[in-house]
Amino acid sequence: MIITIVTIVGVIVLSYLIFTNYYPSFGGDISKEQQIIYEVSNQYKNGKFNNIKPVPKELGFSETVKLAYTFFTTKTPNGRPKEDLKVAKLDSTLVADYVGNSRLVWFGHSSFLLQIDGLNILIDPMFGNVAAPHPLLGGNRFNKEFPLEVEKLPQIDAVIFSHDHYDHLDYQTILKIKDKTRHFFTPLGVGLHLNAWGVASNKITELDWWQEIQFKTLTLACTPAQHFSGRKLNNSQSTLWSSWVIQSKNESIYFSGDSGYGSHFTEIGNKYGPFDIALMECGQYNERWSDIHMMPEETAQAGLDVNARKIIPIHWAGFKLALHDWTNPIIRVQEKAKELDLEVITPRIGEEIIIKDSINSYTNWWKDL
Repeated sequence: MIITIVTIVGVIVLSYLIFTNYYPSFGGDISKEQQIIYEVSNQYKNGKFNNIKPVPKELGFSETVKLAYTFFTTKTPNGRPKEDLKVAKLDSTLVADYVGNSRLVWFGHSSFLLQIDGLNILIDPMFGNVAAPHPLLGGNRFNKEFPLEVEKLPQIDAVIFSHDHYDHLDYQTILKIKDKTRHFFTPLGVGLHLNAWGVASNKITELDWWQEIQFKTLTLACTPAQHFSGRKLNNSQSTLWSSWVIQSKNESIYFSGDSGYGSHFTEIGNKYGPFDIALMECGQYNERWSDIHMMPEETAQAGLDVNARKIIPIHWAGFKLALHDWTNPIIRVQEKAKELDLEVITPRIGEEIIIKDSINSYTNWWKDL
């Protein structure tokens, strides 16, 4: 019996090692030389990147297995829409030739196309069907179609990533956009995944928290978030996570990435606010991991903290990655924002969002879905 158990465990471990070392979607690994470089970062200690607060809690093997078992065996009423979400479709020619006011287009979850100052910017583009290293390891996204197919996207001037989790950084997406993208901006370490997938190093810029860079007419600032990173069990926190500030001469945008609630929102608001619009994480939360994903009420408060004139709740309506009703995030954040007198706009996937627009004409499109 003992020999049988040991053999089974050995096969599982060997299979995992082969899978993670040879299947390309896992990306790259930090070298010892890179670790030495990252030691200059205030966030890098003892071979890992860290939050300002000592979170998240390190889970043991048994705790990890228990949490995974709970997630995969718990039935969530209304955990997914009753049918695939309908999206507003875009004309590829009109997108490529766009010269109007600065605008955003939501592609679902945390992905956006930003057209500003004649530039095309993608934010956390994740156009895969499953937020996992392999299609068999996750559930399908809620929107089968996109506003515009990846192949029809125009030339992309820059791509901005917040961190390396599968629902934000997707191998197949990178393969489709890397040759039409001029430059990639990431937090420290995330560029190694892009390198592993064939993106040249001279097309990648990695930034630490509070570092700024000028890109064409824009100022990009890599700002703190309270989260974590990792694409497999043995490289947790090996790359940095972040939020981003994007500023032109006339507009200021904040993108939260993934984050638990913390004082960093106020710091960012004091340094870079006010923001015309803030794209704020709101979804895939649970009390057990609230230190790394905000509850919806905290999302609204964080919108005030960063000094945003209006917010778009994101990180919902894309994938089922938590155990809540799929519409709970938007309902709860709306209720709290009303109490705080904060404007929340709720575009459908694919709807145009004019950054300076002061008229909220969006509907509660998710009702009865």
